[in-house]
Amino acid sequence: MLKYSLKIMLLVLGINVFSVSVQAEVKGLASELAVFEPYLGTWQADFPVAEGQAPMQDVSRWERALNGTAIRTLHSINNGMYGGESLIFWDKSQNSVVFYYFTTAGFYTQGRIDILESGEFVAYEEVTGSQEGITQVKSTSRLDHTQMHVATQYLKNGQWTEPELRTYQRSTLPVVFK
Repeated sequence: MLKYSLKIMLLVLGINVFSVSVQAEVKGLASELAVFEPYLGTWQADFPVAEGQAPMQDVSRWERALNGTAIRTLHSINNGMYGGESLIFWDKSQNSVVFYYFTTAGFYTQGRIDILESGEFVAYEEVTGSQEGITQVKSTSRLDHTQMHVATQYLKNGQWTEPELRTYQRSTLPVVFK
């Protein structure tokens, strides 16, 4: 009887270990998206503004989506004054990481992300529906331990703007939509 009980316990233990390892695999990201794993979570940036202007704060949440085949990002500026949502995924036909970004301002973008050897990534976006004359966006992002650094340029009325630099810190603030 003891021998039988021991066998049952070992079998149950084996099933539990197998179950835990399968769950660990299920919780990951697709291999093409693995570089983004350290970005998962919530971030906030307090934008530099000119003296006398209202403060600007961006809260961004990166999360695993669609069983790890995509990353969903949500962000809001100044508690929902503006916001957006994107899905980042591997497009087999383009052999590239691509994304769609939708905004509360009524425009959207689609683009691709190039991952550099340094771990940085560059996003190239085509803009549809901007009322401000913006037709393309280029941003470079890099992570260094506790901060995410983003430099963004806009092709506005045929001219590239100077890069806008933002530094994000880990945050517990919520992304807010009105």
